[in-house]
Amino acid sequence: MAVGYNLLGHKASAMVLIPFAALFITVDYLRQSRPWLNQFLVKVFGPVMRRHEYSSISGTSYLFVGAMFLLLFRDKHIVTLTLLFLAFGDPVASFAGIRYGKDKILANKTLQGTMAAFAVCSAIAALYYYFNNLMTERILIVAPLSGLFGAVAELFPVGKLDDNLTFPVICSILLWVLFKVYGGFGL
Repeated sequence: MAVGYNLLGHKASAMVLIPFAALFITVDYLRQSRPWLNQFLVKVFGPVMRRHEYSSISGTSYLFVGAMFLLLFRDKHIVTLTLLFLAFGDPVASFAGIRYGKDKILANKTLQGTMAAFAVCSAIAALYYYFNNLMTERILIVAPLSGLFGAVAELFPVGKLDDNLTFPVICSILLWVLFKVYGGFGL
């Protein structure tokens, strides 16, 4: 999504994302009340679905809503960083938490998974800021803070909402604050 957003730009991304998301979400909701449709879609997409999604709304629907929320920011750096954090930080946290997690800190979240998310998001932020010549004079402050925001967005559940929705919302808001405070928006 981050690559597509940067290739297409903000307006074209919105023109592609919104109708596609509306169609996907509509079909996802329809399959909840039409067993034949659900059986067909589970048969086709089952290998990439989580087991609980067979009988509930898929994480992809939540991801599309979160991505549409990102479009409200109209800042390519916040959108891109949030999508990169979601694409890399979230799965690395899950992998590290499942594989190495010993110290539970919240529900099914572990210290090891959270630290992995922090490390990955910090590294992504540092590289992104450096290669985009963005806040480079403060990179030793803003990169770890950005990583912390990615880890926090991955760590904290918001009710029973899927983290494919809550992650982009929380992360983008925190990054927006960081950009405001540290001059990421420029002059």
